[in-house]
Amino acid sequence: MNQEEKLKLLPHQPGVYRFLDSEGTIIYVGKAKDLRRRVSSYFRPIDTLNRKTAIMVSKIEDIIHTVVDSEEDAFLLENNLIKQFQPKYNILLKDSKTYPWICLRHEPFPRVFVTRRVIRDGSLYFGPYSSSIHARNIVSLVESLYRLRTCNLTLTDESIAAGKHKICLNFHLGKCAGPCEGHISKNEYDAQIEQIKAILKGDSSGMIREYDRNMKQAAGEWKFEEAQIWKTRKELLEKHYAKSLIVSASQTNADVFSLVFDGDDAYGNFLRIRGGCIIQSVNMEVKSRIEEEEASVLSTFIAGIYDRFGEMQKEIIVPFLPDTTFPGTEIHVPVKGDKASLLELSRKNASAMKFEKLKQEEFKNPEEHSEHIVNNMMRDLQMKVMPRHIECFDNSNIQGTNPVASCVVFRNGSPSRKDYRHFNIKTVIGPDDFSSMKEVLNRRYTRLLEEGEELPQLVVVDGGKGQVSAAYQVLEELNLLDRVKLIGLAKRMEEVIVPGDPYPLFLDRNSTTLRVLMHIRDEAHRFGITHHRNRRSAGQMTSVLDDILGIGKVRKEILLKRYRTVSRIRQAPEAEIAELIGTKAAAALKGKLNPDGLSEINDKQ
Repeated sequence: MNQEEKLKLLPHQPGVYRFLDSEGTIIYVGKAKDLRRRVSSYFRPIDTLNRKTAIMVSKIEDIIHTVVDSEEDAFLLENNLIKQFQPKYNILLKDSKTYPWICLRHEPFPRVFVTRRVIRDGSLYFGPYSSSIHARNIVSLVESLYRLRTCNLTLTDESIAAGKHKICLNFHLGKCAGPCEGHISKNEYDAQIEQIKAILKGDSSGMIREYDRNMKQAAGEWKFEEAQIWKTRKELLEKHYAKSLIVSASQTNADVFSLVFDGDDAYGNFLRIRGGCIIQSVNMEVKSRIEEEEASVLSTFIAGIYDRFGEMQKEIIVPFLPDTTFPGTEIHVPVKGDKASLLELSRKNASAMKFEKLKQEEFKNPEEHSEHIVNNMMRDLQMKVMPRHIECFDNSNIQGTNPVASCVVFRNGSPSRKDYRHFNIKTVIGPDDFSSMKEVLNRRYTRLLEEGEELPQLVVVDGGKGQVSAAYQVLEELNLLDRVKLIGLAKRMEEVIVPGDPYPLFLDRNSTTLRVLMHIRDEAHRFGITHHRNRRSAGQMTSVLDDILGIGKVRKEILLKRYRTVSRIRQAPEAEIAELIGTKAAAALKGKLNPDGLSEINDKQ
């Protein structure tokens, strides 16, 4: 049975599908609201798929599917199958590091300590924490509040009764309750552990209220030493959580997720909020092996976080709705208020991670970084080839005087300054940007064609629809539209103008594509303005010098080379100028430039 026949047999029902290669290995697992429609979407014309998806589809030899009752069931089954088979093309969640956890050991008279290893032995793990310092501070707080053992003795009722263990120095220092010699009962010790669990879960406000009640009750019964113990615990807990980052005045309890996309990949941040304070923050890289919908990536990210880091909060805050619901939770997409601020804080953390990763990539592997940039540009600008060679054009003039244009060249996402070019506008009179753009592009690409030079894959013009239309006409006349992609970049909203499309293309302001386009546009503007300023200054200087007796071609060249502008010549001492062009010529020059003042030489005479 061929693939087309298999697709026709798929039902219009929710379920999970698996793609197998020629060796029978599962290479991709996916979920679908409608199995036939979703799976069929992979087998469309190859030129409509991105490169990674096309490679995967070329390896599919068989399709297996499982029908389920609901989308939620499909998501759970997909998640389980991905864990079981680890398919090559499914989304991969990469931790940025190994996170520290706080372990509540599963043993008689449990210990509390920091670890980076999670062992499934019945122990309770709380975390992960963003740093070992944070985790150790919490353990220090717990040790200040409660008298816990730190030894690794195997304490049983029989060994304690037989007196096999001896108390250590911590007991004498008041840091341990001495369970090894029976100085504290198991019930009393376990009561401490229950309170510690509440603290580690982030219920600081509840514990502070309980300490306050116990303090007042003990004081009312004239048990002042006991009341002082509860007061000390309350103050320690308040002091510790006062140092936590409070992000909400309200007692918010929520889990916050955000994603910042970069091509097929994404960078995610997870914040756990308890009582309006951040108690956990985790960054994670999300690697998409093939093209995935953003809602699907978010669902996978949320599921991956809960697989690694435990129970989910009832309220989940996200930037957009995932394609799956999570039973027992309420998903919110806030637009204002404290919850929107939480979401923005999470997004900033994800953006910071993205920026850090790109900088590391640029420093450690510049070739891979360049490949990453051009790949993203090809996708974002809907090009068929990678824009390894980009040229950008900008016009410069002031009220039509000294009109010039610049051509800036980028190769593999970086400036190629040796290829920059200036153009003096020759056929256009007055401030006519559109005609100037036509002249420059015509001169540039006619010459490249005549000399057989390499053409760019992407041409960018600085401006809106008018400039793009002028450039389009030139490329059309030269029959280059099928070889060169043309776009414009308008300054006002940084919108990308595509010929023939009535609506501009708005790129993510954090995307590498827009950053490269803005860089090349700004570079073209800077390069053009510099040339225009130099040409205008040279023109002003030449016109003044031409009217002065004794200043010929040679002396003009000397002055131009030394001072470059009229204002600098006017400010230069006459004696200094006399050393260059002679006393009489310097006096004549100063008399012309400073008609109201006497020259320095005449003053001395």
